[in-house]
Amino acid sequence: MLMDISSEMIHALLPLYMVTVLGTSVLAVGLIEGIAEATASITKVFSGALSDRLGKRKLLAVVGYGLGALTKPVFPLAPALEWLVGARFVDRVGKGIRGAPRDALVADIAPAHLRGAAFGLRQTLDTIGAFTGPLLAMGLMWWTANNFQTVFWVAVVPAFLAVAVLVFAVREPKVVAPRQVRAPLSRSELARLGTPYWWVVGVATVFTLARFSEAFLILRAESVGLPLMWAPAVLVVMGVAYALSAYPAGALSDRVSRTAVLSAGLVLLVAADLVLAFAGDAWGLALGVALWGLHMGFTQGLFNAMIADHAPAELRGTAFGMFNLLTGVALLLASVIAGALWDAVGHQGTFLAGAGFAVLTLIGLAAVRWRLRAA
Repeated sequence: MLMDISSEMIHALLPLYMVTVLGTSVLAVGLIEGIAEATASITKVFSGALSDRLGKRKLLAVVGYGLGALTKPVFPLAPALEWLVGARFVDRVGKGIRGAPRDALVADIAPAHLRGAAFGLRQTLDTIGAFTGPLLAMGLMWWTANNFQTVFWVAVVPAFLAVAVLVFAVREPKVVAPRQVRAPLSRSELARLGTPYWWVVGVATVFTLARFSEAFLILRAESVGLPLMWAPAVLVVMGVAYALSAYPAGALSDRVSRTAVLSAGLVLLVAADLVLAFAGDAWGLALGVALWGLHMGFTQGLFNAMIADHAPAELRGTAFGMFNLLTGVALLLASVIAGALWDAVGHQGTFLAGAGFAVLTLIGLAAVRWRLRAA
């Protein structure tokens, strides 16, 4: 939660800062965002495998969160776009290092019958940070008359608090059979992940093509005439909807089919894309962004829970790492496609393409539901 407060204070303003202050194109924003997130996902596969090999989840999480905190002062100090891109890149490396070990740690701690609720709760706490950060950014932008650097400096504080909490308050449980894993990324170990796991990853990869970076939501806010100071409100609305739905959706998935809850999330994404494609004012924007947040709540924790359901306990770090690698590459493609469509035909092309990929994911999810029942 604390790291999300820090990151979202910066990310809520960074796309507008690059476009309005530094003169960056929307395609370049999409490329930068896609590369940043893909970097995080590629790093996760190695950190997840290493956490399986060492049996040390917390150590890697501390390294990852610490690296993220150390990059935060670069944002207010950066003299040019290249510095921002570099800081964003290193920050995402830190996210990649901590991501898979952290998710594996949650899976190690949570009882199997409450796994959906556990990942839903994690998503809720993340998302409380994700909308608290933009709220603070808006207040500071108003108080400082749109001084981006001041907001970026304040964001440094919760980042270092996050590292302190992890170091001094988190206790790592005894890991499950770390000695059984000799080479987590070998073909034989990856084969042990099983066919149901790879079906879930395949659907998640297609789904990621539909949910490009939230930077495009902020740019959509600017396109309907929302003042710079209020642009972070987009992430606040999205974050509130996300936080309110993530835990109930996760808990519901413990009682009913996870694929049924995921299907509902995909329908919400199609609705969000259609509204955002054709919204002409702030009220339409708010509805579309709220639907986007609800779809996040109904999908993000669910995919993590399904990975934990179908991966062997001693390979959970590797399982989350491979999942994040493939979805990260898809996110890079999604953000580049979204930026190119925006520059070429406008925002409608971007959001209608997202709706199309969401429909494809629904079709794929029906196949996964059948395969999981047969497994």
